[in-house]
Amino acid sequence: MRKAVPVAVLALCCAALFLAPGPRRLADDGARTCRAVVVETDDSGLQLHGFVEFGTQHLKVRLPDGRILPADNELRAQLELDKKFAPGDAALVVLPAEGAEGAALVARDHWRIGWGVGLFAAFCALLCAFGGWTGAKALFSFMFSCLAVWKLLIPLVLAGWHASTVSFLVVAVLTGVIMYLVAGWTRKAFSAFAGSMLGVVASLGLAHLVARVMHVNGATMPFAQQLLFSGYSFLDLQDVFIGAIVLASSGAVMDLGMDIAAGVCEVRRHNPSLGFRELFLSGLRMGRAVVGTMTTTLLLAYSGGYLTLLMVFAAQGTRPMDFIGSTLVSAELVKTLVGSFGLVLVAPFTALVSAAVFRQSDIKTFDAHCVE
Repeated sequence: MRKAVPVAVLALCCAALFLAPGPRRLADDGARTCRAVVVETDDSGLQLHGFVEFGTQHLKVRLPDGRILPADNELRAQLELDKKFAPGDAALVVLPAEGAEGAALVARDHWRIGWGVGLFAAFCALLCAFGGWTGAKALFSFMFSCLAVWKLLIPLVLAGWHASTVSFLVVAVLTGVIMYLVAGWTRKAFSAFAGSMLGVVASLGLAHLVARVMHVNGATMPFAQQLLFSGYSFLDLQDVFIGAIVLASSGAVMDLGMDIAAGVCEVRRHNPSLGFRELFLSGLRMGRAVVGTMTTTLLLAYSGGYLTLLMVFAAQGTRPMDFIGSTLVSAELVKTLVGSFGLVLVAPFTALVSAAVFRQSDIKTFDAHCVE
């Protein structure tokens, strides 16, 4: 029963965040969206330019109430944004506001919610089946993280708060919640939390320094310019970019922090006579074994996001020394190296904190400090 209390509290927090208002809309035109089935398509309004199409695809769609109405699908010769429908496809259509007679329906995109919900349900079932009670706690922490980003971080940044500061505070909350949810109210959780946050602080400070020295303005992030022209010209894109670095690397930082704290805890359990120096060196050795794979994991995770950019340079025969200084590559380089820098520092920080914390534990009550 005692183990269910933190999960119940976190579930209530998730419910509160879910019910909280989301990011403020710039304008509310009264339009609404719904699922519709494409009945007929007319591609006569499309023009082929090379391998991209431009123009309007005219559709007839069946709404949930049975009505069949015309809808338009605008193609702008942008592969990352354009979509094309065929009869039988499910589409997300925008219905005009009530009273807007004669306004055409707009086919915004393919309807993917059904498959998305099914995939998420399968993930939840697999996580709980494999992890049991620990998997259920991980599921709640996953949902809490998603809601914290959508209902806290994004609205506050759009309201004018400093993005890097808000990102740091959100990461601190998420780190604390996840650590104490996984390890309970123990010294192991405290050690992992403290070591992780010291690494995040180092990443934040380094990101501010390097972004300014290398003149990375954050405009390389997707839709950054569109965000400015949408009524948020006051946003500091460089600060948003720094916040994104902190947020993106926080998961790997938490993972490494808990690994080292748990390792030092087990070493102290099996050899109670070890002092601060021995525990610290044990933590460092564990950190060296893990950091190599973790930094590579971070590199591969980031590089996957700009794989096509590297392919463009390779296809043009550009040498690495010629494109490393470009704005796009420099931004990704800063993101990867700063995140990796903080990740490497988490190991000695967590080893230091863990050695100091577990050295002071009374062996008679040590198990209570180490595990639930």
